[in-house]
Amino acid sequence: MKHVRIGVIGIGNMGTSHATRLHQGEVKRCELTAVCDTNPAKMAGFEGKVKTFESSEELIRSGEVDAVIIATPHYSHTTIGIDALENGLHVLVEKPISVHKADCERLIAAHANTKQVFSAMFQMRTYPLYKKVKQLIDSGELGAIHRINWIITAWFRSEMYYASGGWRATWKGEGGGVLLNQCPHNLDLFQWYFGMPSRVHGFCRFGHFHNIEVEDDVTAYLEYEDGKTAILVATTGETPGTNRLEIAAERGRLVVEDDRISFLRNETPTTEFSQTTQSAFGRPGVWKVEIPTAPQRGAPHMTIVANFVEAILDGAPLIAPAEDGIHSVELANAILHATFTGKPAEMPLDAAAYEKALMKRIEGSTFQKKEPAQDVAPSDFSKSFQ
Repeated sequence: MKHVRIGVIGIGNMGTSHATRLHQGEVKRCELTAVCDTNPAKMAGFEGKVKTFESSEELIRSGEVDAVIIATPHYSHTTIGIDALENGLHVLVEKPISVHKADCERLIAAHANTKQVFSAMFQMRTYPLYKKVKQLIDSGELGAIHRINWIITAWFRSEMYYASGGWRATWKGEGGGVLLNQCPHNLDLFQWYFGMPSRVHGFCRFGHFHNIEVEDDVTAYLEYEDGKTAILVATTGETPGTNRLEIAAERGRLVVEDDRISFLRNETPTTEFSQTTQSAFGRPGVWKVEIPTAPQRGAPHMTIVANFVEAILDGAPLIAPAEDGIHSVELANAILHATFTGKPAEMPLDAAAYEKALMKRIEGSTFQKKEPAQDVAPSDFSKSFQ
């Protein structure tokens, strides 16, 4: 194969963006050959340009594609992904790869043929800013990490946003709120940097800022086997919001905020200074270091797609293997489960227990979503990215 034929399944906000960019030729050595949506009106802009299908099953079996990008509502990521993998296609799935850990395990188990490329859309891994943080952690430059604090309140969403789709912000349609829709990227980076915790305490408020039934305000406390702790705060109800990651480590404090990395670097590591100083109130001297990062080049989503194509054609390593996607889902599930039960979630999370709790929420839901008073106007989707 020298050229990859790609189909996009789900022509909503994200799927439309992917399909449009691919049709415009933004990624080399591939072409958009098909799109699919259960609502034919959403595919009107692609009619006469590529093949259109109203069912994923038909597209997957059409012979028109070598690979698919799945950008449908969350629950169908699992079923469509399994169908595509079992029919020999390469698969790139939007975040989250599934709604809950048990479905992640089912989807990952369907990737039995290692010749098939299976990737996830975690484009934040391509940002020079976040790549630099990963490099600093992995190199040991920070020393042992003691505490992490990530405040992610810059994901503001309006009532109109939630009214834009009947599936949005419902247990049955989306499976969660800010943790399942906006924060999978942050949760992916969190586990990419720090690994998985051993215990999760979750404090979620449901429909606190919006007329929805799922979480839109979250505080979580995470404990790790090596003794470090972390606090994660997220909401879609505050503006102006904050996106600040702070890492307290032996060699100082790293802060990532406003697209900059600042490092207050201790001249002497904390523990060494504490154990050797003769001063009761002394502190080690610090260097204030502004760490440069490379400029962002190209569209991050298309960087992931390009890597997907390179993996198919050249065997290139994936930036975000889909199997990694289970970790961000498990973190989200654990925070919600701890809230549901009122006690810490022990990790690894009991997938069956969480699935049962989620199904109970769905079955017991009496929430009625209000129809928007007017048609939802098209908006600049780029404003949704943090």
